[in-house]
Amino acid sequence: MTIDLKGRIALVTGASRGIGYFTALELAKAGAHVIACARTVGGLEELDDAIKATGGSATLVPFDLSDMDAIDRLGASIFERWGKLDILVANAGILGVIAPIAHVEAKVFERVMTTNITSMWRLVRSLEPLLVKSDAGRAILLSSGVATNPRAFWGAYAMSKAAVETMGRIWAEEMAHTALKINMVNPGATRTAMRAQAMPGEDPETLPHPSEVAARILPLASPETTDSGRLFVVRENRFVDYRLPE
Repeated sequence: MTIDLKGRIALVTGASRGIGYFTALELAKAGAHVIACARTVGGLEELDDAIKATGGSATLVPFDLSDMDAIDRLGASIFERWGKLDILVANAGILGVIAPIAHVEAKVFERVMTTNITSMWRLVRSLEPLLVKSDAGRAILLSSGVATNPRAFWGAYAMSKAAVETMGRIWAEEMAHTALKINMVNPGATRTAMRAQAMPGEDPETLPHPSEVAARILPLASPETTDSGRLFVVRENRFVDYRLPE
């Protein structure tokens, strides 16, 4: 299916590498102007070159998501320049450490929560007024399989992603009367630096490349997507529903 995003404005966090990088590239290939956010300037510049090579366009915004005031300024800047936002891909996240819950240092736990959930809430707070100005606003929140199937030693990361999914479901209910559709994504194990950090003994060649994951995520940004408040499982290439505990 060909996705046409010409004339649409898309913001991607964590766009300097991995899933964020390739999702930004896919959005640009489909015609969207991409606002690419990340801490790493070099990675953003490489993305910009790749986007230009496909005939696309991007605006680079290097900053750390722990800077909450910068997130608010970003929303104001987007309003001043474009007056709306069509697509949000909230991809940025950190692993923290694989360790027993009681052994995680406070500063590590707080950094994971700040980056993975507090900053995402701040993005929602800053960008919702812009997304509802779109005729087909789409928000895509990156989660993980450990959000709903928690594993020992993945505590801080799993808790942060469970919070992301809960926030996304609440936000979708709140926006049910608008054109804005909000969905969460479980990308599955992917050949990224974060996965290598978590599973250093794993052969990365056995995992899907982030470009494959990005290609599956792209349709969620389309105006044709009508699902909202659901979880998209990349490995199965389908939406699944949330259920109450049994």
